[in-house]
Amino acid sequence: MDFVTQGQYGKNVGARTYMLDGEQYEMFDLLGREFTFTVDVSNMPCGVNGALYFVAMDKDGNKGNGNECGAEFGTGYCDAQCPHDIKFIDGQANCLDWNSSPTDPNSGTGKWGTCCPEMDIWEANKISTAYTAHPCSVSTQHKCEDPVSCGDNPDHRFDGVCDKDGCDLNPFRAGVKDFFGPGSSYTVDTTKPISVVTQFITDESGDLTEIRRKFIQNGKEHDQPMTKVDSMSKQYDSLTDEMCGDIKTAFGDTNAFASRGGMKAMGDSMKNGMVLVMSIWDDHEANMLWLDSTYPTDKTTWGGPRGTCPTTSGVPKDVESQHPNSSVKYGDIRIGEIGTTYTDLVTMNLDTE
Repeated sequence: MDFVTQGQYGKNVGARTYMLDGEQYEMFDLLGREFTFTVDVSNMPCGVNGALYFVAMDKDGNKGNGNECGAEFGTGYCDAQCPHDIKFIDGQANCLDWNSSPTDPNSGTGKWGTCCPEMDIWEANKISTAYTAHPCSVSTQHKCEDPVSCGDNPDHRFDGVCDKDGCDLNPFRAGVKDFFGPGSSYTVDTTKPISVVTQFITDESGDLTEIRRKFIQNGKEHDQPMTKVDSMSKQYDSLTDEMCGDIKTAFGDTNAFASRGGMKAMGDSMKNGMVLVMSIWDDHEANMLWLDSTYPTDKTTWGGPRGTCPTTSGVPKDVESQHPNSSVKYGDIRIGEIGTTYTDLVTMNLDTE
């Protein structure tokens, strides 16, 4: 997927694509299973995010109610940020109170937002990576119509139906600064392709309790590293309710993850299947500093530093003009029972010339 594409009639920045099953979105069943893919982020600088994730979109793309296009045309998008920039929501034009973006000629915000649970399997560039669970008090797509239910910044971020911060694990943010990055000094070298395994572990009743992560590169398996947060008495290497509570306390963050139902709510939203989204994008709101730099920029204590990118990096006009040829490659997508999708990769040499 390419970052900036110059077409005959104009320039396109970023991309988002979905997997179809005929005329509907492919619905993935993740509970009690694992999802594996291979990714190349070597051509992704500071400020650019290659994201592969699942959202609780409608399988028909909200076809009907005035929307005659449906999934084949990529309609019906939603995520946990309750985006206001989607131009048609539930088949209706999001034109009420529309304000054009001062930095993006193709975007803006309307009165409505479109919310749904989101499981970020992968958000990364060659500097940093994170995986994040975003539960919501709603389990399917929801059109929000007011600042409170939409969780609009800055006053209502933690009041909306979705957990916008989510519960995340970023090795750098969690104190392991030599695990992921460009070059042989890192455990996972982002100049080379990486296979990523995400396991969704359930209890006897089928409720989601834990989300685990493995990295495979050059035939070697690397578990998500244990956190190294010295203010926590217990360290973690996976997403759980306990981990999220402890690390948010250590970072001084609001635990909206727990108040939106935590792991169980995240799992409940998966039971009807979720849509796979693959994208590449830049960030007009926070310059992607929350992924690869220090954010907020004056927070140098635990939870602020997330990567080595300067706090002046990631400005969209700079990224788009200086790195238009950035790109991300996704492939070799697999889903199956836990422990079945990656064993052959451990004996393979994925290095490429």
